[in-house]
Amino acid sequence: MKPTPTDLPQAPELGWASRVLGSLHVTGVFWYRLHRFGVRILPNWGLAVFTTLFTSFFFVALIRIRKAIASNLEAVLGPCGFWQRQVRIYRTMWSFAWCLSERYERMDSDERVTATMEGEEHWHRAEGSDEGLILVTAHIGHWEAGSMLVPAHHVHVVREEELDPRAQELMRELFAEQTASAPEGAGITVYFARADPMLGLRLLKALRRGEMVAVQGDRPPSSERTATIEMFGRPVDFPAGPAALARAAGVAMLPVFVLREGRHRSRLVFRPEVRVTGEGDEGLAEAMARIAADVEWAIRREPHQWFCFRALWPD
Repeated sequence: MKPTPTDLPQAPELGWASRVLGSLHVTGVFWYRLHRFGVRILPNWGLAVFTTLFTSFFFVALIRIRKAIASNLEAVLGPCGFWQRQVRIYRTMWSFAWCLSERYERMDSDERVTATMEGEEHWHRAEGSDEGLILVTAHIGHWEAGSMLVPAHHVHVVREEELDPRAQELMRELFAEQTASAPEGAGITVYFARADPMLGLRLLKALRRGEMVAVQGDRPPSSERTATIEMFGRPVDFPAGPAALARAAGVAMLPVFVLREGRHRSRLVFRPEVRVTGEGDEGLAEAMARIAADVEWAIRREPHQWFCFRALWPD
């Protein structure tokens, strides 16, 4: 059976509210359009007020997501009292709101995120090779901007599908506009996971041509093979797909994270490349365990920029 978007293991849990509210639910297209509209018309000070109001509204309204954020951060930061828990939740929602606002700014205006590089030697070593490269990131900070900040390269980007089909279509249009306006030899081609049954073959061919592919390494679709790995000393499922693709193409995976450091400022962090050297499922799991270690490193560095809104380790 082909899984639906709600089958995504780390997607927000949907209950009766999503069925009743439809597009007005937090995952619905209404909020995408409202957020984008606000970003387009408001000055900086107005956007700050807008972000504060809506962060506060969703902080009160999203009970399940609040609980999930608190549970996940307890694994990172340890247990805490009630009020400290609320601060952790609010800071995470606040960071998420600003990352989304700056996403729309990047897509709809001349505003750009200024990124400084860290681990530049890992990037230049991988970029200097004639073979293809898989950029692996996670839902941390400006995760969507990573492929857009890679200089002078065209990147094939694989995205998760949105939970609302109308929101999915909006994102498709936005990324199509980005690709059309990109300089020659740069930009992105966006694919949506599970929308194309030939996607794996297309990505494999791109890598064999020496091109770059960007994937999320932290959220497995329910239809994909997974590797159970420890993160923060607790078991979690990571997708085996990136490692399987890297092995089939004979290329390296390069972990990359875009950490938000302030208004329109980010740090583009590259970690050492990972190659699949083992055979069978054990080889895939070993490679993904190294990716998981880098994801854990990035989360420990910026715990309130980890955007996982389903409890990974429910009580």
